[in-house]
Amino acid sequence: MGLRVGVAGASGYAGGELLRLVLGHPDLELGAVCAGAAAGRPVLELHPGLLALAGETFAATDPGLLAGCDLVLLALPHGESAGLVEQLPPEVPVVDLGADFRLADPTAWATYYGDEHPHAGTWTYGLPELPGAREQVRSSRRVANPGCYATAVALGLAPLLGAGLVEPSDVVVVAASGTTGAGRRTTDALLASTVMGAVSAYKTGGVHQHTPEMEQALSAAAGAPVTLSFTPMLAPTPRGILASCTARLRAGTTTTVLREALLAAYADEPFVRVLPEQAWPTTKATSGSNATVVQAAADQHAGRAVVSVALDNLGKGAAGQALQNANLVLGLAETAGLVASAVSP
Repeated sequence: MGLRVGVAGASGYAGGELLRLVLGHPDLELGAVCAGAAAGRPVLELHPGLLALAGETFAATDPGLLAGCDLVLLALPHGESAGLVEQLPPEVPVVDLGADFRLADPTAWATYYGDEHPHAGTWTYGLPELPGAREQVRSSRRVANPGCYATAVALGLAPLLGAGLVEPSDVVVVAASGTTGAGRRTTDALLASTVMGAVSAYKTGGVHQHTPEMEQALSAAAGAPVTLSFTPMLAPTPRGILASCTARLRAGTTTTVLREALLAAYADEPFVRVLPEQAWPTTKATSGSNATVVQAAADQHAGRAVVSVALDNLGKGAAGQALQNANLVLGLAETAGLVASAVSP
C-alpha cells in the first residue's frame, strides 16, 4: 500500500495529468478523486486514457474526504484553493497548482486576479531548481506550484540574472502555449476551427496573470527589482510552451559565458537540460515529460541575451512539477514517478 493522495479539481486537464502520474507512481496510490461540477460523472468520460479508473466516478470536493489522505494536490481555478485549504487539517501536506499562494504582494494579487478573492498569503514557492528552493520545499507542508509560463521564464533567466550577466531592468518575454493552458472551459477562441492553423497573441500589454509571479521569481534571483514585458501567444497544439526570453547584456558577456552559467546551474538537475551548441528547443522534446530544455545565445548586434526554453505545460509546467514537489515534501525520491524523456512522434 502506498501513500494516499487526494486530487481536487481532477476533472480538468491538469487534474487528469495528476491522476495519470499518481497512477504510475511506485510509492503513491489515489485516494480521493474530487471534482466540482463533474461530481458523479465517470472519470473515463473526461479522461478516456485513464483505463485503470474504469468504473470510477468523480467524488464531490469534500474536505473530509481529502483530510484522510497523506497528501492533497489542488488543481482548482485561481481563487478557489484558499477556502478549501481552510477546511483541511494543518498537518495534511498540500501542493496547490493554482495561484492563491504564489504572490507575496497583495496589491499584485488584486491587480492581476481581482478583489473578489482576497489575497490568501504566500507558501513556499515550488520550483526546486532555483537556488535554495529544494531545501525549502523539503521542509514545507504547504507548497505553491509555479505557473507554467513562470516556470519556463524563471528556469531560463534566473541563472543569468543571479550571475549578473544581464540587466534586470529590460527583460522581454514572448511565449507560446498549447490550448490546454487555458483549461477545459469552452470558448470560441479555443474551438478547433479557430485554433488550427493560427498563432494568436492574447492578454497583451502587461495584463497576463503570470507577470507579477515572473517578476517576483526573477527579482529574487537578481537581488534587484526586475521589470518584465510579457506577450503570451496561443499555439495550435494541445501541449507545450516555447518561451523566448531576452534581456540586455552586460559588458563582456558572450554566448559561451551565458551557456556556462546555465550549465553550472543545471549540471546536476534531472529535469533541466541545456542543449548542445546550435541546438534550439522544441516543444516536441518535452511532450509528456517533466523535462525542460534550454539554450542561450548572445546577440551582440542588439546587445541582448536570447534564451529559449521549452517544456510541457501540463508536465513541468503543472502536474509533473506538482508531483516533483510532492515527492520532496513526502521524503521520497524526487524523480519517482516522473520521466525526462518525451513522447515522440
